[in-house]
This record gives sequence, C-alpha cells and structure tokens, in this order.
Amino acid sequence: MKEIKKVILKKGVHTKIVRGNPWIYDNEISKILGEINPGDIVDVYDNSNSFIGRGYINPNSKIRVRILTRKEEEIDKDFFRERIIRAWEYRKKLVETSSCRVVFAESDFLPGLIVDKFEDILVIQTLTLGIDKFKDLIVEVLDEIFEPRGIYERNDVPVREIEDLPQIKGPIKGDFEPKVIINENEVKILVDVENGQKTGYFLDQRENRRALKGLVDDAEVLDVFCYTGSFSIHALKYGAKRVLAVDSSNTALEIAKENAKLNGFLDRIEFIEENAFDLLKNFHKEGRSFDVVILDPPAFAKSQRNLDNALRGYKEINLRAMKIIREGGFLITCSCSQHVSPEIFQKVIESASYDANRILRLVEFRYQAKDHPILFSYPESLYLKCGIYQVLKKL
Repeated sequence: MKEIKKVILKKGVHTKIVRGNPWIYDNEISKILGEINPGDIVDVYDNSNSFIGRGYINPNSKIRVRILTRKEEEIDKDFFRERIIRAWEYRKKLVETSSCRVVFAESDFLPGLIVDKFEDILVIQTLTLGIDKFKDLIVEVLDEIFEPRGIYERNDVPVREIEDLPQIKGPIKGDFEPKVIINENEVKILVDVENGQKTGYFLDQRENRRALKGLVDDAEVLDVFCYTGSFSIHALKYGAKRVLAVDSSNTALEIAKENAKLNGFLDRIEFIEENAFDLLKNFHKEGRSFDVVILDPPAFAKSQRNLDNALRGYKEINLRAMKIIREGGFLITCSCSQHVSPEIFQKVIESASYDANRILRLVEFRYQAKDHPILFSYPESLYLKCGIYQVLKKL
C-alpha cells in the first residue's frame, strides 16, 4: 500500500492556498505525517484535516512545499502533458509563438519550471528539486508536443544551489548550433542559448520594446544597460536617427553589434563599453543630451535584504537620465527586481524627478509580456515594470 505523506497546516494558513497561492513556508506547517524525502510528492491538509492540495516538498528549503494541484490526482506524464498543453494554448491565443515563453513556472501551475521557445529550439530550466525529479519526463513531453530541433538545459543558476542541486547546462536533445536567429516585432535578434543571460534572451520585454514605436522617430537615443541591443535595434527599426548603446559587458556588446549588422543598422549605432552610473554622470558634466533615454538595468534587488540599496541605485540612474533628456523627450525606465513593487518603483521615479528639477508626464506604465502571465494570488509573478514618461522642464 502506498504510504500517505501528509502536511498539516497551521490554523488560518489554508486561506491563501485555497485562494491560489502555491507556496507554503516552513513556519506555516503544524506537522508532517509519514517519512519525507526531499522532492517527495505530499498531500496538504488544513488544520481540520480537509484536503486542499498536492505538491512537492523540500525539507531543506524555506519554501517547504510548492503546490502543483488542488485535486487528488497523480503527478505523472499525463499531468505534465495537460499542464504544458494548457500553457501553450494560452500563448497561441495571445502572442506570436515563433519565439516565446511556453511555461512560466507558478504562473502556469508548474512551480520551478521555465520553458522558452526560440524558433525550433527549446530551453528548459528546472529550478527546484521537486520539479527537477521530473525533468526527464518533462523533456519527453516537450519533445512529443513541439518536436523541436533541439532542447537545451540552462540550469546554471545559483538558485538551484539553495535546493541542493548542481549548476549544469548543455544540450539534452539534438546536435545544434546554440546561436539562433529569432524574429521579434519584425527585427532579427541573435540569441545565444548557451551563454546568454537566463535562457539566452529576455523575451519578457518584447511588448515594451514595441512600445518605442512613435516615441523615437528621428530621435537621438541613449540605450543604457543595452545588453545584446534589442531595445536599440527596435529604436532604429522605428525611425531613430542615431543610437548610442552602452553596456559594461564586452561579450554582450559583441552580440549587439551582430544584431545591428543583421538588421542593416551599423551606420546609425555606436557602442560604448562602460559603467552606466559613471557614463550618465560624465554625460551630464559634459552637457551631452538625448531625445530618448532607455534604462533597462539588471535586478538591483535580488533579495528583500538589499532593497534599500537597490532603490538608491534606481533613483540615481533615473535622476541622471532625466538631467540629460532634452525638453519634451522621453524616458523609458525598467525594473526587473521582483522585490520592487510597481508602487515603490513609481515613487522612486517621482522622487528622482523632484531632485532632477523635472516634471514628468506619464505616457504609460507597462509590465512583462503576456507570455509571462501574472497571477493575483501569487504576487511574486509580477516582477517587470516599465514606465514611459515624457520629461519636461518646469515652466
């Protein structure tokens, strides 16, 4: 007889689970019944012994249980097939699917699993022990559904070490060149699935890059933290007169140059390898100015612990950017820090405008692309913020 492994919650904790939150922390558990091994599937009950979900457990993680389902169903190949097909059907309704995020972890009710599609190559991340135990099964399902030319594993991320998992990367299926050319908003982008950030490319900014249309026509644009140049290339596609693309990574800039070449824009773009904070400060001193400044930095706040330092960083780069934007120009500013809420981010931008002696007019406030869905019951799924502002001098 199969042993029943049960997690009993403390009084009151069941409410958030019933409402759709998938995480159960160690201090929310009253007791555990049965012999538990890391990664085991467990049934979750409230304090009155009513079943409320099934998920996987890791006794070594602060997030002790991640819920997979609210039903008493088997977690098997059919389960993963049904979940992945549902996620794929959602994307087919809402986004261009030649390249997109196929599975977005908790937001697609598959906690710990990321799957990105770059043309006919899939990139997979299994970020938690509980989901990693099903990796071979998941790859099998993905192969059957998508029939990709190749599947690449990008599990070279520090978060896996918290789950006692090694950092690894490499091809799982197929023998293929890890550099893929994708089409995004009618521009060509070279994606390095082997060495690029995260899974190789930031698909979550696709719709925000498209929002440049109309803002950059005949403009001089400064793209700070340009990475592989996707915002820059879109600005040029949408009519920018000239773009200055800045990043501290020479490797990223080399790919950015390839992207500019792919799209025939080398004559209108200049690349600078420099620290963004220093560059913005020096440009202000030198009296340099631009019609549009784009700020898309890496996550400054990787944990709640360093939030204050992160907010100071966001304020400084935005303040310095506002000072070099010409009257009536535009600031496109982003934060991908999960710990910085939209409200906090907007307050930081507002504070920076006061100190820069500028008035801001909000054009729109945006979030991540639709293939990175946001669950109200899981606030952590909202991580990307993108504010578009017109920068005006005081009259």
